[in-house]
Amino acid sequence: MTVVARIAAIFARVAPLPRARRGVHHMGMAAPAYYTAEMVRQMPDDGNKYELVHGELLVTPAPRLWHQVLGQRLGAALGEYLKHEPVGHVFATRSDISWGLDDVLVEPDVFVAPLDQVRTLDWAQIRHLLLAVEILSPSSIRYDRFAKRRLYQEQGVPLYWILDGDAHSAEVWRPDDRFPTIERGRLVWHPVGAAAPFTLELEELFKPI
Repeated sequence: MTVVARIAAIFARVAPLPRARRGVHHMGMAAPAYYTAEMVRQMPDDGNKYELVHGELLVTPAPRLWHQVLGQRLGAALGEYLKHEPVGHVFATRSDISWGLDDVLVEPDVFVAPLDQVRTLDWAQIRHLLLAVEILSPSSIRYDRFAKRRLYQEQGVPLYWILDGDAHSAEVWRPDDRFPTIERGRLVWHPVGAAAPFTLELEELFKPI
C-alpha cells in the first residue's frame, strides 16, 4: 500500500466534524456598553430591580425582609406627617424617575414628590423630589452611596437619606455635601411650605419586629 493510500485509509476511519448550523450560537450576545431608559423599561419582570445612572445599568436582587420592613415603617411615618403638612405625596413602591433624561431611570426605596406633579398621574412629570431615601442592602451599597447619591445631588434633591438597618444609623446628604452627616438619634426633615418638621426617632424605626 502506498503512502497516499495509507493516509486515505486513516482519514476514512475518523468521524467527520459536525457541520455548523446557521443561526446557532453557543456564546451569548455581548451586553450593551451603554443603556437607555427605554431599554431598562423593557427588562424582564424577574424579581430584580433594574436602574440606570448615566447609561450604567444597576441590577439588584429582591430586597431582604428587613429592608422591606424599614421601607414600610418610614413610608407610613411620612404618610402620616403629610396628612397634616400636605406638601407632597410619599411613595414606597416601584417607580420610574428619570428627570426627562434618556440615560437615567431610578426607583428610590422611599421618596416624596410635590403634589402638583403627582396629580398628573404621569411618572414623566415627576421632576422634583423633595426627599429621597435608599435602604442599604449588601448588593446596593456601592450604588446607593456613590452612583445614585451623586445623581440625586446633581438633580438638586434637597435631602437624601441612606438607611443602614444593620448599623441602626442613617447618612444624611444635601446637594453640596462632600461627606455625609451620620445620624444615630433621629432624622429631621423640614420641607419648604411645612409649618412643622418631620421627626423620626431611629430607635423607633429600627426596633425589632
